[in-house]
Amino acid sequence: MTPSPLASTDPEFWSFYSAFAFGDILEHSSLDEHDRLVYQLAATISVGAVSEFRALLELALDSGVTPVEVKEVAYQAVAYVGIARVVDFLFAINQELAARGIDLPLPGQSKTTPDTRAELGLAKQGEIVGAERLAGMRSAAPADAMHFQEFLAANCFGDYYTRTGFGVRQRELITFALLVALGGADAQVRGHVTANVNVGNTRQNLLDVLTVLVPYIGYPRTLNGLAAVNEVAPASTKES
Repeated sequence: MTPSPLASTDPEFWSFYSAFAFGDILEHSSLDEHDRLVYQLAATISVGAVSEFRALLELALDSGVTPVEVKEVAYQAVAYVGIARVVDFLFAINQELAARGIDLPLPGQSKTTPDTRAELGLAKQGEIVGAERLAGMRSAAPADAMHFQEFLAANCFGDYYTRTGFGVRQRELITFALLVALGGADAQVRGHVTANVNVGNTRQNLLDVLTVLVPYIGYPRTLNGLAAVNEVAPASTKES
């Protein structure tokens, strides 16, 4: 990873910032470097930080995060922050991969077809959010807004969550990182804390993700995410 020019231009700031971001933060998270960088890449997409993303991308690829994994983080981000924000990050990824001599396009990871995406997506959505909650969401949808539920099933869950590259547990943690970093999505953050628990992630997994996001997203969004974790998966919850 290229040293930050801030170390020279803003040495006082960089001294205490780097001690926090690369000292305190790492001491309070059990994530390995691979997983930490995956969630930090997701968060920098949500906040629109292309320059910081490029720096993290270089480090991630050097540290064993695969090109497929990097692409999958960006693809999945489209469902939560939109292509208008993600497209510049895809260009950044493609430029870095090309500079490393990696041929594009990468091997495909899709496991659905136009004919199966709705059915398989609905099944994946039920697995993640819970069958009872899914049934309630769909039954409560007004007729003129039902297409949004169909979009969620076929596109969000069918097009993205059924892909290979990451398993469902890690995809849910990526979504948690995306939503917390995005801000203004408190209901969705709570929903995906529940979804994380549904697929087998623990309160500690969620706290680990929040911990490594603090330097990149700031305290308000981090504490809003923590409030959602405390509400849905409180500290008194027994974990195996």
